[in-house]
Amino acid sequence: MINALRGMKDIIFEEGDKYLYFTQNCARIAANYGFSYISTPILEETALFKRSVGESSDIVGKEMYQFTDKGGNDVCLRPEGTAGIVRSFIQNKFDKAGGVKRFFYYGPMFRYERPQKGRLRQFHQFGVESFGVSDVKEDAAVILMLSEMLSFFGIKSVLKLNSLGCSKCMPSYRARLVRFLNDNDGLCEDCLRRKILNPIRVFDCKNEHCQILLKGAPILLNELCDECEDEFKRLRAILTNFNIDYEIDPKLVRGLDYYSKTAFEFVSTEIGAQSSVAGGGRYDRLVEFLGGRSAPAVGFAIGIERLLELIKMPSPQKCGVYIGILDERFFDFALKIAVELRRKIKVYTDYEAKNPAKILKNADRLGAKQCILIGENEVKSGTVRIKNLEEKIEFEIDLDLLGEFQW
Repeated sequence: MINALRGMKDIIFEEGDKYLYFTQNCARIAANYGFSYISTPILEETALFKRSVGESSDIVGKEMYQFTDKGGNDVCLRPEGTAGIVRSFIQNKFDKAGGVKRFFYYGPMFRYERPQKGRLRQFHQFGVESFGVSDVKEDAAVILMLSEMLSFFGIKSVLKLNSLGCSKCMPSYRARLVRFLNDNDGLCEDCLRRKILNPIRVFDCKNEHCQILLKGAPILLNELCDECEDEFKRLRAILTNFNIDYEIDPKLVRGLDYYSKTAFEFVSTEIGAQSSVAGGGRYDRLVEFLGGRSAPAVGFAIGIERLLELIKMPSPQKCGVYIGILDERFFDFALKIAVELRRKIKVYTDYEAKNPAKILKNADRLGAKQCILIGENEVKSGTVRIKNLEEKIEFEIDLDLLGEFQW
């Protein structure tokens, strides 16, 4: 027997229902905020992620599903969603057209890491990306949207907030941080690599010894330029005005190199140890890094698998109609009715003839609200008897009027 690869799983039955419920409602909320759906390829050139995600990221250094295809191209399965959307933004010349573009997406991502609860090698994300607005009000809008999504599903979380500065204040801070790191021996191998490529990523290290060494490290929030400090202050004021509680976390750096200024995460204790369930921030330089005309951008991504077990589905409501046949001779007759009704409502059918008791039992098991039994009397009379399984009543109707019936 061939099984699914390690760290990759099927999403079926109840979990599949939850996945659809989650993505459909997140899509609805994002659309209400003016975002449009985008779908980008799962397979992209490896260079796209090396240039965007950054060499200091564990994703690029250890976790990408990278290979050479039959055409000799260096490609990989996407490890995250933002880079592909920025590539599409540039390829479609939206960077040169100007204006504002807002997108939402969902689908599978791939990272080769040790599988564990809520963390798979093929996992799914829902995310949004907004291009063309530099005002911190857009940062607030996407945070409010994310907060609304989590609240809709009843997921309790805490917002953590930080500013990563900009090209004005980051260089001097980076130099101070590197001096501090050089004066402290004992950093792990990953942090030694990060110190060279992107020093602030050391704050993302999970090594306990590194965390002890970093306790006295300089804090970027204390060295923001006037512009970044003012924007961070205005962002906090907007969130407070909308009753969004937050905690300032000066060591929150996010896991990808392309972030600047606003960085945020929603963390929850409902999935065991406190863990990030969603996060994002501003990445004003990424479009330019990937060869486009400079465009401000901000977005977030939600890890869907981490949330599925927390989602409580609404009580199932009976809906649709079940059409059962008492004799197999009447299947074609029943199918014509089903095809007509499926233009308006959900219709369940059965290919085998059954007695009325079994038909009604099947209809109830599938959650149908109505049931129609087709037998010789119905075919001859041109009428059918509809049984309402919810209200426990039944009535007769002409076949010609079925399409007009309010189901």
